[in-house]
Amino acid sequence: MTIKEAQEQVDRWIRTVGVRYFSELTNMACLTEEVGELARVIARKYGDQSFKEGENCNLEEEMADVLWVLICLANQTGVDLTEALQKSFEKKNQRDKERHINNPKLH
Repeated sequence: MTIKEAQEQVDRWIRTVGVRYFSELTNMACLTEEVGELARVIARKYGDQSFKEGENCNLEEEMADVLWVLICLANQTGVDLTEALQKSFEKKNQRDKERHINNPKLH
């Protein structure tokens, strides 16, 4: 699935099953919540915290939830994520082309 296809598929689901998009502000709050859930799993799996009884370690689900809400925000604000990601690569390639290779902390 391409990013464009994902944006189209989320849009179809929202307009049929989901009825309509939540407001941008609500989706921003949802995105923050989903990132927090992902952070909790990462802190427990890779950090110093342990899982509570009954708590799941489902990185895939949490990452997909973050991506879902990000796609919703992109759709409702008219952002083409494929184009935006390409521009981000171009910016990073220009700005950081020597920054990381010359960073002694990374070697």
